[in-house]
Amino acid sequence: MLLSEIQMKEVVVLESGKRLGYIQDIEIAENSGAIQSFIISDRQLRGAFFQKQEERKVMWDQIVTIGADIILVKEEKKEKENSD
Repeated sequence: MLLSEIQMKEVVVLESGKRLGYIQDIEIAENSGAIQSFIISDRQLRGAFFQKQEERKVMWDQIVTIGADIILVKEEKKEKENSD
């Protein structure tokens, strides 16, 4: 599959249905050549014309499936802080 084909698919969180955006770029491991993560950008511009698009990283192990129209990902795990 080509990067240009993947960039046409919207990235959606499986658990919540939240739309994250579209793949802008990928990160590849230097030593193995394996994909480490996708860089996602929200193509919907909100507010000012020159506003920078919001970017986020989706790690390869978060990918559930790459379908015909969308890419489903698992929710990002957040570390819980211990309070005593």
